[in-house]
Amino acid sequence: MSLRKVIRLRYTLAFRLTLWYAAVFTVSSCAAFIFFYLLITSVFQERTDSELAEQTHRFSALLAVRGVDGVKRAAVLEAQAAGEKKIFFRFLHLSGVAFSSSNMSYWQNISVDRALVQRLLGGERPVLDTIAIPGRKQKIRILYDFISPSIILQLGQALEHNTRFIDAFNRIFVLTMAILILLSALIGWFMARRALSGVAAVTLTAREISEGAFENRVPVAGRGDEVDQLAVTFNRMLDRIQSLVSGIKEMSDNIAHDLKSPITRIRGLAEVTLTTDRSVASYEELTASTIEECDRLLDMINTMLLISKTETGVGSLIAEKVDMTALVADAQELFGVIAEDKGVVLSSEIEENCSCRGDVRMLQRMVANLLDNAIKYTRTSGNVDLALSCSGDERLILTVSDSGIGILPEDLPHIFERFFRCDQSRSEAGTGLGLSLARAVANAHSGRIDVESRHGNGTTFTVVLPVRAQVPAGQADASD
Repeated sequence: MSLRKVIRLRYTLAFRLTLWYAAVFTVSSCAAFIFFYLLITSVFQERTDSELAEQTHRFSALLAVRGVDGVKRAAVLEAQAAGEKKIFFRFLHLSGVAFSSSNMSYWQNISVDRALVQRLLGGERPVLDTIAIPGRKQKIRILYDFISPSIILQLGQALEHNTRFIDAFNRIFVLTMAILILLSALIGWFMARRALSGVAAVTLTAREISEGAFENRVPVAGRGDEVDQLAVTFNRMLDRIQSLVSGIKEMSDNIAHDLKSPITRIRGLAEVTLTTDRSVASYEELTASTIEECDRLLDMINTMLLISKTETGVGSLIAEKVDMTALVADAQELFGVIAEDKGVVLSSEIEENCSCRGDVRMLQRMVANLLDNAIKYTRTSGNVDLALSCSGDERLILTVSDSGIGILPEDLPHIFERFFRCDQSRSEAGTGLGLSLARAVANAHSGRIDVESRHGNGTTFTVVLPVRAQVPAGQADASD
C-alpha cells in the first residue's frame, strides 16, 4: 500500500470506527483485568491475614499453657521450620520495646512501628500493615496483636507467593492485552468494512452516475438493515431524478417541436407581408395573426408550467372543502352549450352531497379538460355522459363517457403523456396537454384517473378521488 493511500486511510470512516472499537475493547479489557487483579490480591491478602491471625491465636493459647519461655522457644522453632526468610516473630512490651524475637538477621531493616503500636493500644486489633524493604522485590505483611494483656506480638510474613503470582499475572496481562488489541483492531476493521460496504456501493454508484452511467443502481443485499434502507432510498431518488430528467428532456423536445410551427407561421406571414402587399390591412392582419399565435404559445407554456408544478408538488394547491356536486353541475351547464352547438347530447347523473378536500381551481380544470376532450372527439348526434357518485366518507367517482372515435390500443398507454396526440385527433385543434394536466391534478389529490376505450366505439375516463385527500407537503391548507 502506497504512502498516499495510508494517509488517506486515516481520514476514512472505517479507520475511525476501527480505532473507536479497538479503544473501547481495550479499555473494557483493561478494566476487567484490573478488577480481576484487585479481586485476586484481595483474596491473597485476606488469606495471609487469616494465617497471621491464626498464628497469633496459637501463640496466645501456647502462652497460657507454657508461659513466656515456651512461647519464645516455639517462635524460634516455627521460624526455622517455615524458613527464617519467610517469617519472623518479635515479642514486645506495651511500651513497644522488644524483649525477644526469632532470628532477625534477614529482617534487621524492619523496626517496630510506634504508630501502629499506639493504634493497638487504642483498641484497634489486630493492626495490619504492608511494607516494602528497599532492594527486595517481595513485600512484607506485618501484624501487631496482643497474646496477653502485657505482651504484644509483632508477626511478619514475606508475600513471596503473592509476588510471584503478581509477576506472572503482569506478564500474562501484557501479552494478553497485546493480542487483544491486535485482534480488536482486526475484528473492528473487518466489521467496519463490512458494515460500510453498502455505503461504498452507494459512493461507487454515485461516482459512476456522475460520469454518465445514469441507468446504474445501488445493489441491495436484502438484509433489511440501515444500509439496505439507504440503498433503497437512494435508488428511489435516482429513479425519481431520472424520471424528472426524462420528463424535462421530453418536454424540451416537445416544446422545440411545438414552437417551431407557430414561429414559422409568424415568420412566413411577416415575410409575405413585407415582400408583397404593404397596405394597412395587411399589417393589421399580420398583427392579429401574430397575437393569435402568441396567445396559443402562452397558453401552451402556462399549461406546461402548471403540469410541472402540480407533478413536482411545488405548486400552491389550496386544500379546502369542495362541493363536487355543484362543481360538476356547473361544468355540465357550461359545456352543454358547446355540445349543443356541435349537435352532441350531453347527459348527466350527478349524486347529491358529494364533496372532497382539494383545490377547487385545479379540480375545475380537470373536469373541464375531460368534458372538452369528450365533446371534441364525438361526432355530431353522438352522446357524452357525465356521472358523479360518492361512497360515504371514503371516495368519490367521476365518469366521463363518450361515443366518439375512440383510441387505438397501441395509443392507449401514451395518451397521458405531454404533447401526445393520436393520429385520428391531429385534425382537431389542441396541444396534447389536457389529459396530462388532468392526470397531474388527480395524482396531486391522492387519486387516480383510468381510461377504457375501443377504437370507433367511444372512450370512458374514470376519476377516483379520496374524500379526504392528502395535500402534498409544502402546500397551503385553507380552513373550511
